[in-house]
Amino acid sequence: MLGAIVGDVIGSVHEWAGTKTKDFPLFVEGAAFTDDSVLTVAIAEWILTGTDLVDLLYSYTEAYPGSGYGGMFHHWAKRRVREPYNSFGNGAAMRVSPVGFAFETIEEVLAWSKRSAEVTHSHPEGIRGAQATATAICPARCVRNKDQIRHTIESQFGYDLSVRLDQIRPAYGFNETCQGTVPQALVSFFESTSFEDAVRNAISVGGDADTLACIAGGVAEAYYGGTPQELARPVMAMLDKGLVAVVDRFRERFGLL
Repeated sequence: MLGAIVGDVIGSVHEWAGTKTKDFPLFVEGAAFTDDSVLTVAIAEWILTGTDLVDLLYSYTEAYPGSGYGGMFHHWAKRRVREPYNSFGNGAAMRVSPVGFAFETIEEVLAWSKRSAEVTHSHPEGIRGAQATATAICPARCVRNKDQIRHTIESQFGYDLSVRLDQIRPAYGFNETCQGTVPQALVSFFESTSFEDAVRNAISVGGDADTLACIAGGVAEAYYGGTPQELARPVMAMLDKGLVAVVDRFRERFGLL
């Protein structure tokens, strides 16, 4: 999950920039964690404590206002609505990475990622995006064969992951849907040579950069055996004590330290 947070922070300054290159400084003035990180940590706490997820999402949104929440989610949380709003936005996928790290079987991952999504993103595409992301993370922790992981995602979720980033970049733009974000983020991982390269790939397609890099970063952390310390340290320093405490507890509980 730390890889997802690192991707979010690095991507935060590129969200509306339409960046179409991998050549950019990783940390610049204005880089910060966004709703992607806040809600990722909320999912981690949900897994750790079993606290009602809807209540956790409310409390995290209230504790970290102005973090860039999507309009529908913000309206949902502000009104304290307990019913989902049938969203297929990429928020379901951006927050799900802790599920992929916490559970050992695909069956568990599918069940928990569905639960994590459907409290807000109850549309089938929202659930599919969350499940595909978590399902990529789970085997990436121990399988060192990207073709095998790619085949699993394509066969189970129907995404076409054969397209190359060079084919995606020219026409791709800002897209907040799961179906328009998750495949691109996963391709960014599949084409990568390292954790950092996965994050750069995701930002370079020129879309919803923080979320693309958040999703790709979570999978890359699992596959490459962690998040490089030179990236993790400055990002952890940006988080407040509350977020750091949950991240540390989660990583210690699931052997990610």
